[in-house]
Amino acid sequence: MRKFKFKIRGNEYEVELKNMENNIAEIEVNGTTYEVEVQQEKQRQKTPTIVRKEQKPSPSESTIKKEASSGGEVKAPLPGTIFNILVKEGDSVQKGDTLLVMEAMKMENNVKASKEGVIKSIKVSEGDSVLQDDILVELE
Repeated sequence: MRKFKFKIRGNEYEVELKNMENNIAEIEVNGTTYEVEVQQEKQRQKTPTIVRKEQKPSPSESTIKKEASSGGEVKAPLPGTIFNILVKEGDSVQKGDTLLVMEAMKMENNVKASKEGVIKSIKVSEGDSVLQDDILVELE
């Protein structure tokens, strides 16, 4: 199986490990077979385990607070680039209509109207880079 050379009290020994089960090894030393018990120290884990107490949110933290928006602004949901604008100023739109397509994280994302209305102004052009929460379109 595996061969080793040991030097004990000045004498050299060739040791061949034949078989290993649990902590009993069958070895051959200079042509004679022996069964020996291998003692191993349990290796300590290198990365400590962190144990934290369970955190319970206070009643004021348990609800998500949503900012009230004017409803007339359509904002960028995430940073990206304007890929295609599908509406123009003066167009009437319904809730859920796709206003424009933006590329973010190598995917095309449809930006939809959050309410029905008329396009008041378009704040971006095709190819523009936008950040999250930038205003893209204003509705009346």
